[in-house]
Amino acid sequence: MSVQFFGWEVTYNDDSPRQELGASQAPRDRGVYTMYHGTSVANARLIIANGFQQSQKGMLGKGVYVSRDKKKADRYPLNSNHSDRVVLELRVRVGRVKRINKDNHPMQYTWSAQGYDTAWVPPNCGMAAVPSGLEEDCVFDPKRVEVVGIARADHNVLTELQQLVAKSRLSGGNSGAGSSGGAAADVCSLCKRKKQQGSSHYSQPCWGCGQNICPLQVNERTFLRNH
Repeated sequence: MSVQFFGWEVTYNDDSPRQELGASQAPRDRGVYTMYHGTSVANARLIIANGFQQSQKGMLGKGVYVSRDKKKADRYPLNSNHSDRVVLELRVRVGRVKRINKDNHPMQYTWSAQGYDTAWVPPNCGMAAVPSGLEEDCVFDPKRVEVVGIARADHNVLTELQQLVAKSRLSGGNSGAGSSGGAAADVCSLCKRKKQQGSSHYSQPCWGCGQNICPLQVNERTFLRNH
């Protein structure tokens, strides 16, 4: 048997943030990430049209509660009919991040007053308020959170909500998130890295598997076994 290798490894010499992290990876200060928020159909319409508002209470105090783990958002609203559940896909500018990883953490409710923009609860940290053990984030300023898509919705409302998101983004978005000028960040859909101004990413078929890839992906490997 012979093994043929197609692909590459990429090592970056810059510090530009990626859009996606594993749930156990800490969000980097000033990064921009894809996150999710679970809500009802009625609330989804309001959020898309008007942006988020702070929750006035919660395990981390005031803020917008989101997660990089879609399974977390899929659970909300709790005890509701599945047809009334919507998962919004978000682009979040996390700013300065504080890790809160235990009950009665000294900054559990004061992190925003001490100069942090986001509080991060890592997965399986044992906090009583997170029995699921799934990752969670609280973003103090709603303007840091922008709705960019619909990750889950009942088929009866999916098209309507997608059209509302598209209309909102065309008119300037539902928040100031994305970039310092208020527009959505230009992010490559394949490598999930922000594009530099004036420099586009190009995709091409992998010569091994045939799938479209971006040369700036961290890695792309295909093994073909010939018996």
